[in-house]
Amino acid sequence: MSASLSQIKNEIESLSEKDRCELNAWLQNWRSDDWDRQMESDAAAGKFDEMAREAEAAYRRGDCKPLP
Repeated sequence: MSASLSQIKNEIESLSEKDRCELNAWLQNWRSDDWDRQMESDAAAGKFDEMAREAEAAYRRGDCKPLP
């Protein structure tokens, strides 16, 4: 039996500050890993190739602005 989101939220609220910080750090790394894997997969599949070509062309035309 799995816990509902409401139950999980209640449990998180009952954690100590130290435990909440540890949980947060763990969740942040977990999400990054999933995101990184998806980005790597998309890049390998060529999903960013057209965007990269467009960005390079814009840079060569001088259409880019410096970051503040």
